[in-house]
Amino acid sequence: MSRSARTIVFVVCLLLAVVHTWPLVLHPGRYSLNDNADAQLNEWILAWVAHQLPRDPAHLFEANIFYPAHDALAFSEPLIVPALMGAPLTWLGASPVLVYNVVLITGFTLTAFATCVLVQGWTGSIVAALVAGSLFAFNTHTLTRLAHVQAIHIYGLPLALLALDRLLRDGSRRAAWLLAAALALLAYTSGYSIVFALVMLPIAGLVRAPEWWPRVRRVVPALGIAAALSAIAIAPIYLPYRRVALEQHMTRPIEVVRDFSAVPSGYLATAGRLHVSTWSGRFFNATVQPFFPGFVILGLAAFAIATAVRRRAIAPAVLKWRIAMLIAIGAAGFVLSLGTNTPIYGWLFEAFPPVRSLRAAGRFGNLFLLAVAVLGGIGVSMVRQQWLAIGLLVLVNIESLCAPITCTPFTGIPGVYAQIAREAGPVVVAEVPFWTRDAIFQNAEYELGSTAHWRPLMNGYSGYTPDSYTRYVEAFWLFPADMAIAAMRDAGVTHIVVHTSRFSDEENRQTIALEGRGVLELAAISRDLRLYRLKRSNQ
Repeated sequence: MSRSARTIVFVVCLLLAVVHTWPLVLHPGRYSLNDNADAQLNEWILAWVAHQLPRDPAHLFEANIFYPAHDALAFSEPLIVPALMGAPLTWLGASPVLVYNVVLITGFTLTAFATCVLVQGWTGSIVAALVAGSLFAFNTHTLTRLAHVQAIHIYGLPLALLALDRLLRDGSRRAAWLLAAALALLAYTSGYSIVFALVMLPIAGLVRAPEWWPRVRRVVPALGIAAALSAIAIAPIYLPYRRVALEQHMTRPIEVVRDFSAVPSGYLATAGRLHVSTWSGRFFNATVQPFFPGFVILGLAAFAIATAVRRRAIAPAVLKWRIAMLIAIGAAGFVLSLGTNTPIYGWLFEAFPPVRSLRAAGRFGNLFLLAVAVLGGIGVSMVRQQWLAIGLLVLVNIESLCAPITCTPFTGIPGVYAQIAREAGPVVVAEVPFWTRDAIFQNAEYELGSTAHWRPLMNGYSGYTPDSYTRYVEAFWLFPADMAIAAMRDAGVTHIVVHTSRFSDEENRQTIALEGRGVLELAAISRDLRLYRLKRSNQ
């Protein structure tokens, strides 16, 4: 694409991102997704990375939650690439909610744009590129995972596919560098995404082996360069996850995967308002991961496949190989997303160790959606009437539209957290209620509050809960009982944040009585929060 064409395409992708996330753009600092604990978790991750990288990058993974556990950032996705995009706003003092919303819209835009670059490069059609970009960025799966910024920042997948295609065709070092860069983007954003790519790329290479085999002496060394560069680039982020797996037993037994596997009916489920209000509502519910891509894009993908088969004598060889590759990727994504519902996932689980780090096998459906999106784009490029192609672009977006999305008002972080930042000496914070494992997601609001002070926090919420938290929760949960106070002292807690609205009147009276006994010293009050200094003795 020319520079002006790229600019136009990018602006269209940005406008589509605004439409599909409406009304976030109206008040990005006040409209939040904080009714979902995962959104608060990801707001904390973005803020932590922006805070820690300029100060102490060597200890980036020594995050402040789940104190005294080590490498706490590795309990969830790293989100380093999205965090760097939002870091300038963070450094200027923007709230975590504002940063998250900007990063979310940016991720949608870049995912659509990267897919556009791929499809336009293959077809020469900008409208076809926009159709494919629309489907892969704004589909029912991504639009129901707005609380997961890593699910939106998946532009590395189409970029990796584009780089591999170039490498297989010319074996150039430039393509090898591009492939390594795409894999690094994925790894520094999401563990899931890099595993998806490591499954997708071998499938693509094997399917197209007869095509590139005559150039094997160029292609194999280029693949080796890409593999070596990727390994070097990814090592710094791989090591902390490896440490956590070995030292803190952060593994995913295959039994856990069963609860997070897709089901075939999920490929008929969609949150798109048009479909869910007519026929798809019976398939769409809170327990089903939705993957229905839309009738228009499915028809376009089928049209692309049928046209290539029907005209195989005159269709370009590279088109046939690309279509075969996409069919294989889509089929693999569909089957693997079913997780333990088929034996294939179990075989991959044993043979390919990176898969063992994943809990939600259903997310392999991203490969299915990528394949369908690109095939649909190829189908649009075969449509001769430009007005019809533009109409198809509109219909694809109408089918997936979920906006306006539901938002929760964000009124800022309570002032007691700023007071914690001002407290002198070593500080270790515990917030109560100290939630048990079955309600640990409620710790997410504590994490968000900690972005105002970054002091060690005994609480935490992430994709993994360390054993140390389990050791403390049994006693801490009993606050304001004397047993809880003693356990907190033994753990090194210096400050306690009490959420009074979560306690009964009697429990709040007991807490105030601890002030009179000299156990607690009131340091600040804000909203329903009371910040106490925990005295080291009752004297």
